[in-house]
Amino acid sequence: MGAAWSSSLLDRRALRIDGFALRGSSALRGFRIKAEPDDFVVEEIPAYEPSGEGDHVFIRFRKRDLPTDAAARSIARALDTNPRDVGIAGNKDKRAVTTQTISVAPPRGIAASDLVDRALALALPGIEVLAAKRHNHKLKTGHLRGNRFVIRVRDVPVALAPELIARVVSVEETGVPNAFGEQRFGVEKDNAKRALAILAKTEEAPRDGRLLRLLWSSLQSDVFNAVLEERVRRGTWATATAGDVMKKMDTGGLFVCTDEQQDRQRAARREVSATGPIVGPKMMRAEGDADALEIEIAKARLGSAFDAAFSGVLGEGTRRALRLFISDCRATIEKPSYNTVADAPQEEVTSCVVEFMLPKGAFATTVLAHLLPPTD
Repeated sequence: MGAAWSSSLLDRRALRIDGFALRGSSALRGFRIKAEPDDFVVEEIPAYEPSGEGDHVFIRFRKRDLPTDAAARSIARALDTNPRDVGIAGNKDKRAVTTQTISVAPPRGIAASDLVDRALALALPGIEVLAAKRHNHKLKTGHLRGNRFVIRVRDVPVALAPELIARVVSVEETGVPNAFGEQRFGVEKDNAKRALAILAKTEEAPRDGRLLRLLWSSLQSDVFNAVLEERVRRGTWATATAGDVMKKMDTGGLFVCTDEQQDRQRAARREVSATGPIVGPKMMRAEGDADALEIEIAKARLGSAFDAAFSGVLGEGTRRALRLFISDCRATIEKPSYNTVADAPQEEVTSCVVEFMLPKGAFATTVLAHLLPPTD
């Protein structure tokens, strides 16, 4: 098994995988998403509401066509707070309209209550502050319940629109492979390669700790996607095999599969899911053939950095479910028209608006890849 495979998780859905990061998702063969920022709307669902007391201020805002870190820096500068003290629950797409929350700490000499008033009065390009409220601690990465998406898919051939609706029903029932999407791998899709170069000492590590953690996580994500890719190829991503580390979908608890028949029945009922590796020393290891497969793939992806990765350089490590379940999924078909794509055959097309909710850590692009019908 090599570091690159000819098979693809998503090629049958008119997408192409390169380095296991989705490419071409904004200009799909036969479809278009993110033609306009308003075509991709994301609402972050908080894990909890701010208490109204404390020395930090949670700021709820809506941004348009801006990266999350740029919006956070803009808000921090306008409030004279240190950007390093900003807490972000999750990064959101740039070419989109997104609603999310960050936390800021007041500068010296400014009370948190005064900072609330200043935040509510902000008027910044591409940013609308919706709410500001005090809380007793900084917002941390992952402090969210999930995200709600409303996505317009343009240039869907009219004849394929009913199939898209049917896929919505099917995907909500069966789930999709839980791959990391293109955002995890950077604009140039080279974050994992950069992380390997840093481990090999052929590239200097960035001084920005947040950027370095992003590079490490992209390398872990690359290994996970490669394992998932192989499990999809084998047809075992949605079931249980002996030695798998299984995840309980209600509690998040982990256990090793020792009764294959029983756990396959539980997987069919969506009670459990097999997991893949997020490499690190505290990661729960699979057993038997399942462990051997993960180690073989990790070695192929990490090369000489394999031991370094498992020594904790990339983080403590954890497990991630191979299967992603979506909820509140629906789609509507808009009035037909004729496509306007340059050099494309003129045909009657429509736009489909797809809505769904995902848990934190999941990527809308992986869902779209399974919702969109093949065009040939």
